[in-house]
Amino acid sequence: MTTTHAPTPRAARACRSFRNALSISVATAVAGSLTLVPATVAAAPSAGDSYRGGIEVVSGEEGSAGDSVTGTVFVDNNRNSAKNGGEEGLADVMVTNGRDVVRTDSEGRYELPAFDNMTVSITQPSGYQVPMDEHNVPQFHYNHLPEGSPDLKYGGIEPTGPLPEEINFPVAESKETADDAQNCVIAGDLQVTDKEEIEYARAGAINDLSERDDYAGCGSLFVGDVANNDLSLYPDIKDLVAETNGPVRFLPGNHDIDFDSPSPEHAFDTFREHLAPEYYSYDVGDMHFVALNNVDYPCTPGHDSPEGVQEHCADPEGNPQYNGRISDEQMEWLEQDLANVPDDKLIVVAGHIGLVNYADEGDFQHQVDQTAQVHALLEGREAVAVSGHSHSIENMEAGDDTEGWREVLGVEGLPFQHITAGAISGDWYSGEVGENGYPTAIGRDGGRPGVVTLDVQGNRFQERFTVTGESDDVQTQLGVNSPTYREWYEEWSEQPGEAPEPADPLVVDREDLTGNTWLTTNFFFGSTGSEVEVSVDGASAEAAERTQQMQGEAQNVGAEYSDPYAVSQQLVHGGSIADRAMHLWRFRLPEDLDSGAHTAEVTATDAHGREFTDTLEFEVVEARK
Repeated sequence: MTTTHAPTPRAARACRSFRNALSISVATAVAGSLTLVPATVAAAPSAGDSYRGGIEVVSGEEGSAGDSVTGTVFVDNNRNSAKNGGEEGLADVMVTNGRDVVRTDSEGRYELPAFDNMTVSITQPSGYQVPMDEHNVPQFHYNHLPEGSPDLKYGGIEPTGPLPEEINFPVAESKETADDAQNCVIAGDLQVTDKEEIEYARAGAINDLSERDDYAGCGSLFVGDVANNDLSLYPDIKDLVAETNGPVRFLPGNHDIDFDSPSPEHAFDTFREHLAPEYYSYDVGDMHFVALNNVDYPCTPGHDSPEGVQEHCADPEGNPQYNGRISDEQMEWLEQDLANVPDDKLIVVAGHIGLVNYADEGDFQHQVDQTAQVHALLEGREAVAVSGHSHSIENMEAGDDTEGWREVLGVEGLPFQHITAGAISGDWYSGEVGENGYPTAIGRDGGRPGVVTLDVQGNRFQERFTVTGESDDVQTQLGVNSPTYREWYEEWSEQPGEAPEPADPLVVDREDLTGNTWLTTNFFFGSTGSEVEVSVDGASAEAAERTQQMQGEAQNVGAEYSDPYAVSQQLVHGGSIADRAMHLWRFRLPEDLDSGAHTAEVTATDAHGREFTDTLEFEVVEARK
């Protein structure tokens, strides 16, 4: 029994199926209350138009620089990365040494205290673009580590020698970053282990991004776990992202650590050498992005750490662990950074580990110790938090609540939207490799690999999730959760990759119908405020029920709350088990359905009023043979 997909009346689109099992949606988006037009901000500049270059480091006599770092932020009119006569300094740009934040004076000059092992960086101002290297990686920072990193497997930072006389930061005027309409790509967990997985990523999400031209101004932000422990892959990763269209920024994850570092201060040196500072900020349009490092390694408990951290982080030398935590120094920087941002800007707080998440809502390690403090810093502002880490897709609205957040973090109801962006690697590149050259990699929530885009107008935004290899119409995945399926689940759930193919997953018998059989809809980016309706055989549509209400209850886990299509792939071909999701809806099939073929039409409407329609064909038999 194959699945068919019915186009909505608003758009006649080619229907497509996902292998030949349960279902993926083909639908159209209907505009909500905020008028946004994705994919039309600006065409990506050609390679010849891109602003290429680096910072300007002016060396002086050894020891002449003193205990301060100085320089100029200037408009690089001839784009040669050097401050030439007639090129003016740019006033009021934020500059930091990772501790202190200052603004440039009327001539673009700044001065900051200097210390060993600091990173000096600027906050790119809206209307300007910092230079990019040949891989599209922005160049806006300077690492100062005179003796270089300790002996590290992946090299760390090369010795920088004495403090330069000046560190100058060039910028070029940019219409793309000035526009108050932006599309910003948030990419979770690229997490490549080897060159084979580099090619999986290239064939999948990177190919998709290379074909898009809507994010040239804002670019893409890879929210950690860029590599999967092998940091020698960073050059290959930079070659990979060179194929995308727009600036590519990175922040570190728990698989980007120099695990042989003798202390936390050098745990991300190789990341800093190749990709970006540990934490920084930048402006685009009416947005202010804050990219944080919230991975503490080797972790030590703080005075404000949740219960359990003390024991988990008890032996940083003999048994080092990581934890979701923002360093005290970084928290001080964050407070200063935000104090310099106008109240009407949209604040995008990005970190690898989610301030909160649903998949691990009862676990301190996989959320951030100071979540409540960050919320307090952003009180009264337009804000959204974005993250990766959990390899799940989570669109958590203001007001959402879970038992775990209350008990672990002391957070009762979210003050603003929090988004877990899924993962480019999906479920760590597991599952079958398809004809397009990458694995299915279905996640622990039943979601598929992909990326998130924030479509922004001024300081308002709408979010969308794009499944790898698909159009934005593909937002749902349908299945049948019957007693027969649940018996198969219980028999094989401890043996991912060992189960036989489930027999007739789209066939239900009379006993199934009397024992609770649901049509399930995995609405990948569904959230509080979303609705799912089901019409069987053309009857009036009825509402499906969300399996997780996000109203402070405990997490619902197990066969009854699982995505049958995802689980059937995972137990047969390997991977995690989709036994919980915050974006699963289920509709109980009537017990009196006649024997024979039936068609269910599912309409999923997101919190912005966009509709997606999907169709599932299934069969009722009196009894199985």
